[in-house]
Amino acid sequence: MAHEKNHDYHVLPPSIWPFMAGVGTFVMLFGAVLWMHGSGPWLFLIGLVGILYVMFSWWADVVSEAEGGDHTPVVRIGLRYGFILFVISEVMFFAAWFWSFFKHAMYPMSEYAGTAYVPPQFYQLDPFHVPLINTLILLLSGCAVTWAHHALTHGGPRKDVELGLAAGIVLGVAFTFLQAYEYWYLTAARDWTFGGDVFFANFFMATGFHGVHVIIGTIFLAVCWFRVRAGHFTAERHVGFEAAAWYWHFVDVVWLFLFASIYIWGMG
Repeated sequence: MAHEKNHDYHVLPPSIWPFMAGVGTFVMLFGAVLWMHGSGPWLFLIGLVGILYVMFSWWADVVSEAEGGDHTPVVRIGLRYGFILFVISEVMFFAAWFWSFFKHAMYPMSEYAGTAYVPPQFYQLDPFHVPLINTLILLLSGCAVTWAHHALTHGGPRKDVELGLAAGIVLGVAFTFLQAYEYWYLTAARDWTFGGDVFFANFFMATGFHGVHVIIGTIFLAVCWFRVRAGHFTAERHVGFEAAAWYWHFVDVVWLFLFASIYIWGMG
């Protein structure tokens, strides 16, 4: 006889994915260490493929649970709280890079030569070309995602939801290509390096990790686009869409701080 659930919580069945995620992470990191010591990238790539497979399969299970009715109002509240905590952890991650940048800019303790203060080296880059264009692109993409979210929550045409997400995805891809062009220009034409200098290290780590987050956010929006086309999400049940929108706005805000602090203040 089928057991009818008499509570609002989702009791998860046994799953292999946490174990597989641990194995894949170990293989990937162990392979990265071997790669750094000249053994080639193959073990790292095997672990990376394993992690990507676990992510796809695990999130596919979550989507199936949502469409199967397991995500009750209580469960959806928990998912929202969990994602908010995840975004807060990401904020702390970027706070570390901002801290490093401003600390070395204003108080470079390792840059003292005797008693004379040696100011840190800053390398000029015009923030009002590619960086400004990328800022406008991200702001427009945030507007497009907000349009799609509004259309979904206020009963607008599903076509508006699809178009808003599609615009956000295209603009996210455009941002990534322009940032790749900027990196190529800086390393090939301006002889910037990824290490060996505090400014270069902070610049590439902060903007590079943000670029990775843009790629992840673009994939997040693309998954939502496919789900909208498949008939998923309603005005009352759209936690996955909401999480993607929050993540994308977080990416926008981080870029605004990067643009203001590193590109304008740091290179002005």
